[in-house]
Amino acid sequence: MSLSVMAAFALLATGPADLAAEKVGFEPLLEGRNAAAVAEIEANAQLEADDPVRLINLGVAYARQGRTDEARALFEAAMQGEDRVALETASGEWMESRHLAKLALKMLDEGEFRTERMASR
Repeated sequence: MSLSVMAAFALLATGPADLAAEKVGFEPLLEGRNAAAVAEIEANAQLEADDPVRLINLGVAYARQGRTDEARALFEAAMQGEDRVALETASGEWMESRHLAKLALKMLDEGEFRTERMASR
């Protein structure tokens, strides 16, 4: 997979319900600053624990850090959660959150988050 596909998992939420959740680790993820992304996401008190954007972006950051079990749990939670939201990816594509979480799980299973190419910008 290409770096542009990896960047697609750095998400921006859109819609009225997501206006309060502006910071979801987007910039740090795009820049490959995974620890900063984790800190930003975890510090955002406006994001619900089960928010699909939070789950997916935090999962991406964890996966890039080699925390695969934690990443898997977050991606699975995003797939199984009640909330389904349309998310805009960094490349401007729109995807349903459950579909995006499923793609992230596939990438995790295939080791795509562990490659140097994926971790660098």
